[in-house]
Amino acid sequence: MVEKKKLMGMTLAELQQVAAEVGLPGYTAKQMADWLYKKHVTEVSEMTNVALAKRSALAERYEVGAYPPAMAQRSVDGTIKYLYAAGEGHFVESVYIPTEDRATLCVSSQVGCKMNCLFCMTGKQGFSANLTANQILNQIQSLPERESLTNLVFMGMGEPLDNVNELFKVLEILTAPWGYGWSPKRITVSTVGAMKGLRRFLEESECHLAFSLHSPYPEERLSLMPVEKAFPAQEVIDLIRHYDFTHQRRVSFEYIVFKGLNDDLKHADALARLLRQIPCRVNLIRFHAIPNVPLQTSDMARMEAFRDRLNAKGVVCTIRASRGEDIFAACGMLSTAKSRTFVDHN
Repeated sequence: MVEKKKLMGMTLAELQQVAAEVGLPGYTAKQMADWLYKKHVTEVSEMTNVALAKRSALAERYEVGAYPPAMAQRSVDGTIKYLYAAGEGHFVESVYIPTEDRATLCVSSQVGCKMNCLFCMTGKQGFSANLTANQILNQIQSLPERESLTNLVFMGMGEPLDNVNELFKVLEILTAPWGYGWSPKRITVSTVGAMKGLRRFLEESECHLAFSLHSPYPEERLSLMPVEKAFPAQEVIDLIRHYDFTHQRRVSFEYIVFKGLNDDLKHADALARLLRQIPCRVNLIRFHAIPNVPLQTSDMARMEAFRDRLNAKGVVCTIRASRGEDIFAACGMLSTAKSRTFVDHN
């Protein structure tokens, strides 16, 4: 039996091709987009303004492609980590983070990751596959709390700009008037500095950017992030300098704080020099310990001193609230456990 193609995750241009293939008029593409991205149907049969015979022909070759989470873990602080199947034996995570004034979803873009950062559990999985636009968008569309979402961050499993074609399809669907119609200001894409994808993102997207830095010193960053060899942070920051982040679009620098490694005032001063004259924000992130990694969590007093030093030097800095520590807080922990369970049972 031939597997049906999935409609969810297709752009308007792709839906126009689908319409032509099954003998539907061109305007049907917008009708299908409306059913998929505004009404969130789960079956082709629900597209009731498409002629019944054509709907049947469409359903023979295509399906919506929406599927619910495989499991969920709920934290005492309201954070929910969802696990989605992504091919046989593969799973990815998304994390729903509600606060008083917003609700953010952290979205995955790959099964595993090529970057192998020392502090990241996803990197320990290695790389298995790029997620399709369908698999990325399904984390949003099939989220039980979808209607409460205010913000999205592509900061889950994988490097979004290493899967740039599928990422851009999803961003188009999220921001186009025929799609979700979201403002790009509600969306942030995080990267370790994958330069080819980053250049395209800076040129073509109006979404916010977050750059994972974690040390102002090249050799130290290299010990944490092998990607420093291919894409030095200095080159990434020099590229960012060429773009306007003074109005609606923002750039932030993510900085996981490790005890006794990168949490002193010398690092804060070096970071301020590195980011001089860039209108930006630095987010200090508390490290969540992962197995077999010697890195430790810095204490709050040192993080506050680091924050205050940067603010005194004119670099806006905040400490990101730590969430979900009781539900495999580190990214990749839940999917790793689930994948191992799948292997053990097969």
